[in-house]
Amino acid sequence: MRIAAAQSPSVAGDLAANLQTHLRFIAAAGARQVRLLVFPELSLCGYELPLLRACALTPDDARLAPLRVAATDAGMTIIVGAPLRDDGAALPCIASLTFRPDGGATIYRKQYLHGGEEVHAQPGPVGAHAQPLHSQRYVEAICADSTHAAHARAAADAGATLYVAGVLISASGYDTDATLLQGYARQHRMGVLMANHAAPSGGYVPAGKSAIWAAGGALLAQAPGPGEYLVIAEQQGGMLTPAPHPVVAVPA
Repeated sequence: MRIAAAQSPSVAGDLAANLQTHLRFIAAAGARQVRLLVFPELSLCGYELPLLRACALTPDDARLAPLRVAATDAGMTIIVGAPLRDDGAALPCIASLTFRPDGGATIYRKQYLHGGEEVHAQPGPVGAHAQPLHSQRYVEAICADSTHAAHARAAADAGATLYVAGVLISASGYDTDATLLQGYARQHRMGVLMANHAAPSGGYVPAGKSAIWAAGGALLAQAPGPGEYLVIAEQQGGMLTPAPHPVVAVPA
């Protein structure tokens, strides 16, 4: 089984254009037999906080149909980032939407907001639920979630063997955040995947360097910097190992 971080770019507020980018990355991942593909935080609209209300989706939004079809056709679990509108809520959540090969879908809502996000979004409920994936179990995180040790600890307590985070991390914050993620892999003996943005979004210049660490903390694969890449690892004998081609540039 192969897992991958999609280091993709996002056009501010353009759901249609970003959907096409997602489908391009899904096709590239499918050609490499990827079974779990994780996109960055708010990948469908960009990290554009003032636009969250305008871009907010509902789980049954018809615009998400191509992702549902792609997950089924590719036999792939696909995790994308988007603002989510909950009935009766004043503000949307920063969420990840998961589309499974069997046609099912799940939602995760960011629990720990970064400073300033509370003006535009509300946090999701605290807690961890591990989702099955072949012989693995994964727990999702969205950016600032992964800076809270309690979040990773809850994932481990829930039985996660994989901790997958869609993020927007700038060059100035990368070393700190990557050290935390590697530490979770080491401390909790779970694989860790981090999918960062490929290009500037919301006024931030991302570091890129999407990465995957094995349980125990060994770095398996890392993008060289910003730019459009798939970062891939595979399960061998119950352990994550580098794929034959662990970093693949995705052509436009």
